[in-house]
Amino acid sequence: MSQDTAGRTTYLLVDGENIDATLGSSILGGRPTPEQRPRWERVLSFAQQTWDQPVKGLFFLNASNGNLPMSFVQALLAIGFQPIPLSGESYEKVVDIGIKRTLAAIAQRDGDVLLASHDGDFAPEVELLVDDPDRRVGLLAFREFTSTALAGLTARGLATFDLESDVAAFNVQLPRLRIIPLEEFDPLRYL
Repeated sequence: MSQDTAGRTTYLLVDGENIDATLGSSILGGRPTPEQRPRWERVLSFAQQTWDQPVKGLFFLNASNGNLPMSFVQALLAIGFQPIPLSGESYEKVVDIGIKRTLAAIAQRDGDVLLASHDGDFAPEVELLVDDPDRRVGLLAFREFTSTALAGLTARGLATFDLESDVAAFNVQLPRLRIIPLEEFDPLRYL
């Protein structure tokens, strides 16, 4: 990165639906218990520490049913996230549309980006950001569930961070079946 990073911001965009669905359906096989849910304050802290600069945390929510999970929204506000409750028609992927528009808007300004999602729908916008030599772009996800469209951008500079092993976003060890880098392998986990 050639640009001076003083005064820059990291924009952390969280696709809450995608992370929750992947965690529940693909990893746990059911609704997460409170202790199995991500600790979002750790995600914010990780984002700040990763590039040592201020973070603007944007947490996208689908509010198309007219309701907001107020206790969750208040918790997000208390830890420093800006909840973005979006609504739209039943056929619209409102969270995806909101995140895509936000990624496009960020491309027009200075700042680095961390996206918490596995969704390949964001690949065109992420690709534009990755191609900017003055910008750092990262993905926070469960690596084994990351879309091939996003995973393919790592060769072009997209940094990837595993929500469990890199971010340490969970209080419990998740029952994941994934490829384990040898330096992370702990045989005691399996004994």
